[in-house]
Amino acid sequence: MTLRLEDLAVPSQPALSPDGTRLAYVLRTHDLDADRNVSALWLADGDAAPRPLTHGTSDGSPAWSPDGATLAFVRDGQIHLLPATGGEPARLTDLPLGAGEPRWSPDGTRIAFSAPVDPAATEGEDDAARARRANAPVVAGGLDYQADGMGLLRSIRLQVHVADAATGEVRRLTAGRQHALDPSWSPDGATVAYLAKQEGTSDLEAEAAVHLVDATGGEPRVVAFAGGYAGSARFAPDGRSLVVAGHLGAPRGHARLYVVDLATGEASERAAELDRNVMIGAPAYPGAAPVVAPDGETVLLCVRDRGCTHLYAVPLAGGPATPVLADDDTVVSGLSVVGAVAAVALATATSFGEIVTLDLATGTRSVRTSHGDAVSDVRLHPRRSRDFTIGDGTVVQGWVVRAEETAGPGPLLVDVHGGPHNAWNGTADEVHPYHQELVERGWTVLLVNPRGSDGYGEKHYDGVLGAWGEADAADFLEPIDALVAEGLAGPERLALTGYSYGGFMTCYLTSRDDRFAAAVPGGVVSDLASIAGTSADAHLLSDLELDLFPWRDRERLAELSPYTRVDRVSTPTLVLHGAEDRTCPVGQAQQWYQALRERGVETEMVLYPGASHLFPRDGPPSHRLDYSRRVVDWVERYAGGASSGRAAR
Repeated sequence: MTLRLEDLAVPSQPALSPDGTRLAYVLRTHDLDADRNVSALWLADGDAAPRPLTHGTSDGSPAWSPDGATLAFVRDGQIHLLPATGGEPARLTDLPLGAGEPRWSPDGTRIAFSAPVDPAATEGEDDAARARRANAPVVAGGLDYQADGMGLLRSIRLQVHVADAATGEVRRLTAGRQHALDPSWSPDGATVAYLAKQEGTSDLEAEAAVHLVDATGGEPRVVAFAGGYAGSARFAPDGRSLVVAGHLGAPRGHARLYVVDLATGEASERAAELDRNVMIGAPAYPGAAPVVAPDGETVLLCVRDRGCTHLYAVPLAGGPATPVLADDDTVVSGLSVVGAVAAVALATATSFGEIVTLDLATGTRSVRTSHGDAVSDVRLHPRRSRDFTIGDGTVVQGWVVRAEETAGPGPLLVDVHGGPHNAWNGTADEVHPYHQELVERGWTVLLVNPRGSDGYGEKHYDGVLGAWGEADAADFLEPIDALVAEGLAGPERLALTGYSYGGFMTCYLTSRDDRFAAAVPGGVVSDLASIAGTSADAHLLSDLELDLFPWRDRERLAELSPYTRVDRVSTPTLVLHGAEDRTCPVGQAQQWYQALRERGVETEMVLYPGASHLFPRDGPPSHRLDYSRRVVDWVERYAGGASSGRAAR
């Protein structure tokens, strides 16, 4: 049976009820007829089979009220409330730009959330006034911008709000010129912690300090991480400390785990001996914010290890970290803890993900869902882990995917992950179905975690800082040489692909090496000088990843940029890019494609309308299916057949 997108149903975002007997979660499916991804809430209640709770198409972020009587969640960008006994959800918020993840107050009367606001908007403004304001000249000042419902560009700031759970009345708690996000209630409900730059800090500074504000309003105060970058902050049950994941200084290298004493502001590191990145969870990045277990003594946290994401426990007061769920080829996402039970979404080598509960006292696991049964007959070729020793002595881990019946040196696809601080792992993968399809066709797929990848210690993580491509090219080329020498890959049948940083490396390698018979860069970065002023992450890329600026280091940026040597590219190249990508602006793809055209290199470019940077993961099914099909067709055309390769052309 072939893997089909319409058969995939993947659960995430588990939320245990306060008494631990019920488990709400989000299930993502795909409606190919409507060309949309569908997310709805489901419920696992005791030993009964899980059942749908809602029938929405964009429901997520479930959160139980403290008494377990109500479930708050986000639908179509607004917070809704659903009685635990059943019925129709009622919309709680009706904000112009939507509302974020709900966080219940300890007494269940209020819900805190972060939401975007338009600083220039006026109360009662009609569409005509909005249009006039949106068409006014934009004065750059460090604000972020997004398209509103009329397709007009407007400035926004995220601010913390509190809604009355009974009446829906909303109050804004913060009103600064900086984004304020990730609210967390103190155990007594009197205070809200949140993350924001300090007032007066330039938008060019990568800072997210921990603030506290009275839940009824008032002047916020910074309690920790002034000049640092906090990614999450949660109160300990006694209210005297906060558990924070982040960086005490600029956000380079690993995010670390700290316990902040609220009386002194002192931040003490925990789990430092692991030398692993703390994963708080984000789109395309697994994990969950660290939490203190209800016993008040243990912090549960997710860390990346050899590409996988594992769950660990560390004493709040200090001591060695111990694994809770750390099997090979597993990825943990989401975390909910009630009493001595934790719930996570868990992917494995044979599963795209199920909801699992763990008894923290005994280690006993229970798989609470079985949504993967629909694809249980699909033949999944496992990723086989192996290490490669590079010429300078560096060891990089990779995975080789190859059908057992495949014999001899066939075509090889090398896929480069994004980031550069992401990582391949050994679990089943719904985002790259072309891997499995090509292996079925007799290909071998090589996935390498080069220098810069996450999960191998901070030295490895920082291995490409200021040296993109230059530092890690051998981490791909030498493993290719090894597979060719072992008779697993034909030297004239090599193909290369990658997305985001992987798109950069695909362009970089084909501009420095002529061994590849086919290339498919996606989410392209081709010129490090021009992207420095056009990407949504422009300054952070220059400052934190490269430590290079085009007004100061143009020659060095030229050395690292693929575009500088585009005149040397001869590999047939298919460029795939989202038309509305603001992380890697579309001009990066267009200039690469145009140069190849002008030089007579076989090339095509596909722009996906309305697609953001994450469209291969979160875009409409038609885009995701098309992306995968085009990768397969292109590499098969130029590297797949027995007569393919440079020698045959």
